[in-house]
Amino acid sequence: MAVVTINRAPCNAEPGTLLSDVVSPHIHLETPCGRLGRCGKCRVVAHGELSEPSAEETKLLTADELAQGVRLACCTRVLGDCQVTAGNEAQAHVLGSEQALTARAPLFSHWGAAIDIGTTTLATCLYDKNGTLLAQAGCMNPQSRWGADVITRVGAALNGESEALAQSIRGKLDELLGEMAQKAGIPAEQIDAVVITGNTAMLYLLTGTNPDCLSHAPFEADRLFGETLRGEQLGLRCANAAVYLPRCFSAFVGADTATALLASGITHGTGTRVMADIGTNGEIVLWDQGTLLCCSTAAGPAFEGAGLTMGMAGRDGAVDHVTVENGELKAHVLGGGEAAGICGSGVVDALACLLETEQMDETGFLDPEPAVICGKVTLAQKDVRAVQLAKSAVAAGITTLLETAGKKPEQVEELAVAGGFGSYLDVNSAGRIGLIPEKLVPRVRVLGNAALQGAAMLLLDQTLVAACEEQTLQGKTVDLTSSPLFLQAYTDGMFF
Repeated sequence: MAVVTINRAPCNAEPGTLLSDVVSPHIHLETPCGRLGRCGKCRVVAHGELSEPSAEETKLLTADELAQGVRLACCTRVLGDCQVTAGNEAQAHVLGSEQALTARAPLFSHWGAAIDIGTTTLATCLYDKNGTLLAQAGCMNPQSRWGADVITRVGAALNGESEALAQSIRGKLDELLGEMAQKAGIPAEQIDAVVITGNTAMLYLLTGTNPDCLSHAPFEADRLFGETLRGEQLGLRCANAAVYLPRCFSAFVGADTATALLASGITHGTGTRVMADIGTNGEIVLWDQGTLLCCSTAAGPAFEGAGLTMGMAGRDGAVDHVTVENGELKAHVLGGGEAAGICGSGVVDALACLLETEQMDETGFLDPEPAVICGKVTLAQKDVRAVQLAKSAVAAGITTLLETAGKKPEQVEELAVAGGFGSYLDVNSAGRIGLIPEKLVPRVRVLGNAALQGAAMLLLDQTLVAACEEQTLQGKTVDLTSSPLFLQAYTDGMFF
């Protein structure tokens, strides 16, 4: 029997046991790939008698990380006594290593920031000229008070709220820059370059551009960005900073898709590869031997936990994962304690579990209704319908691009899943409810917030800017609104 010390607390384990099986009863591990060694999220710091790094680990971890003892718990086996640092105690080490990038030709001289303006959330990172991640910050998008989706906010801007929308997002970004600078102990005014990515509408609203062209057919954007502004033009405290807004593909396939595509690296691979950024807006890109197709689906905010009866963001108190044990639902709550609500990843798991326990049928009908997930947290029938619409839109978008390219799911070599929601998604649950085609589940690679990662790559290597812009010019946007393929796939995708 081996002694495994987890965060200074010893426990026993049989030699040959996976670290994930030893650690999971004590510390919650993120395993959105289903413990298949694909997502790299179950990182721990481990030393002692352990198996040699697997092929999956050497692919996902750098030599420096391995030298520091960073391991993937789902790939590492206990061979004898060992010490493991996991959960919050390992978080700073692991996340810092994961976000480190090489600064080859930075856009800045002192410090630079990368920002992703999501429809629902904002995420920011601060780097020095060596590519070291100094600080991170994030919050909800303050524009949500005008509406949860892009179309509603565009309508508000056209009804005289354009300046208020712009000031709300600019003020919040300025706060986040100040927060990161304070964490890093640097003067925010000396941040001399910022890359801001986001969907086309978010960049219109940020810059105060008239979004009328986004509100009606033929939905052709008259500003696709690929521009550099100065911080003072956006009311940022780093007034002299060069602020680069990456180029968008089209009206509803934005700069966030362009930077996520850059981070995904799928265009460097062989065969047919797909990237899907699953969030309030579902953007999908298909790469096939030099052909680049893309589309956008209006998934809605359900995957972000918004609009659901007990939906919430992925913070303390949220049910983020649900399993079935002995015929009963068992929920994991972020931060421990009593559940206050349920976030997107928890909803996907819950629906898959309700199918398994036959409390929900393939049409989405609940019996009983509402369905109790844990404690006071429930899912109502209208919540199920909201997720049905969202998951059908994403799945139909993937199917439409495949059919447009003349490809079948089994011909896809990889499905790269991007977005904050995708980072915590259990891909097996996603396949079970039809969010992604089941044949693609074994080929999923989880990217995390690839839009932000791609923005950081541009920030730290300006030679990538031209290549990123070239891909947006190369891409062909498939119009789903007039596609009979999409309509049929969307209707079929309503079933669980």
